[in-house]
Amino acid sequence: MSSLDIQRQGAVARVFLNRPDVRNAFNDEVIAELSAAFTELGADTSLRAIVLGGHGKAFCAGADLSWMRAMADYSWEQNRADAQALADMLWAVYSCPVPVVGRVQGDCYAGGVGLAAVCDVLVASDVAAFCLSEAKLGLLPGTISPYVVRAMGEQAARRYFVTAERFSAARAQALGFVHEVCTLDALDAKVDEIVASLVDNGPMATRACKRLVQDVAGMPLTAALREDTARRIADIRASDEGREGVQAFLNKRKPSWLPEK
Repeated sequence: MSSLDIQRQGAVARVFLNRPDVRNAFNDEVIAELSAAFTELGADTSLRAIVLGGHGKAFCAGADLSWMRAMADYSWEQNRADAQALADMLWAVYSCPVPVVGRVQGDCYAGGVGLAAVCDVLVASDVAAFCLSEAKLGLLPGTISPYVVRAMGEQAARRYFVTAERFSAARAQALGFVHEVCTLDALDAKVDEIVASLVDNGPMATRACKRLVQDVAGMPLTAALREDTARRIADIRASDEGREGVQAFLNKRKPSWLPEK
């Protein structure tokens, strides 16, 4: 039985962690399935958005307890391979060409915070709670750290990595980690609103915008960067989609990628 529930409706895919009995905690099977799912979905050029969520009350509680018991007897080599699999899964989601909208309805702990951090847009209910709890177990948030630090900033990470404090969705939004906070009842409507915005935009442009942010974030303002960004805009202006979008705007009509109503 799959640990994921993957739904497709037109240009939108929805990927749900489907282990509500263990609060959608990770194990090696979940990690492998997420890696495979996002690799496959990312290769589908018809997709315009992916929603990532979890069934049940929790988004993701981090590592599965049974998995942690097994890891207690792992050798260094086994731990290294296990951590690499998690790192590769996070990269598969982060680097997926299709924009990913995270839907956090409840608890988001440890590795779950990492999974939230690799989403492009993050929407949380006002009852969601976040915790980088690794230090409480004598561990550290190693593989998730590059994404979490980027998402919440170094200063916030300095605090929450070492204190392992819980923090609310409102606090996560104040840090810039979460984009939107709403009531639990309004969560799906807010996610759908963001998905609709994504679907309205040029498919190739949306993917290019996602890649642009990832590539230029934190880069020094060098001549090479100026040349690279100029090349990118020239490429997309000269593309069929770019020409169509500009002509549609100038002629006050819908672009070809939008369905007629």
